[in-house]
Amino acid sequence: MSDNQVRILLADDHTLVRRGVRLILDGEPDLKVVAEAGDGAEALALARTEEFDLAVLDVAMPRMTGLQAARELSALKPGVRTLMLTMHDNEQYFFQALKAGASGYVLKSVADRDLVAACRAAMRDEPFVYPGAVTALIRTYLEHVRRGDESPDQVLTAREEEVLKLVAEGHSSKEIAALLFISVKTVQRHRANLLHKLGLRDRLELTRYAIRCGLIEP
Repeated sequence: MSDNQVRILLADDHTLVRRGVRLILDGEPDLKVVAEAGDGAEALALARTEEFDLAVLDVAMPRMTGLQAARELSALKPGVRTLMLTMHDNEQYFFQALKAGASGYVLKSVADRDLVAACRAAMRDEPFVYPGAVTALIRTYLEHVRRGDESPDQVLTAREEEVLKLVAEGHSSKEIAALLFISVKTVQRHRANLLHKLGLRDRLELTRYAIRCGLIEP
């Protein structure tokens, strides 16, 4: 690998998608995938042992989303740039990506057209948004601001968000406790707080909320 190649960490839970994205990236002389992960947690683990310049993260992954991983990565490796890769043309994902510190947002459906340009833009510290989305996304954002809507990351703590995602994925309190290294009682307390804070009644409503927030795919 030459010194001027951009080293990339690629995370996506679909092996075939990851293979296709890697072919696109490795086909460019200035880009090189040096590490692959199957979810956000694995990407974070690799970040502690691998050296890379750019992380390309799928938005919706099991255990830890790309959005959650991007937030953790920005704290762990402040110099690393991040791009979000998604199947969904969804303004909620987009704004969460910006708040997570991502440099860009690329649709998988046009990754062969946009991804290389997005990688290069990120390394120039320039934002990248897929063509045609900017006007609609800004209009939606301004409508939210005028209404005084709170975004989900202002409503929930990081730990509550982790618990919400795992509840919505169907994990039991015991499984969540094991995954997050906390007690079952603590999980139950977080779950009760979530229901109270969000004004929801049960797991089904928590799951719907998690989908709207982009924590899990519908």
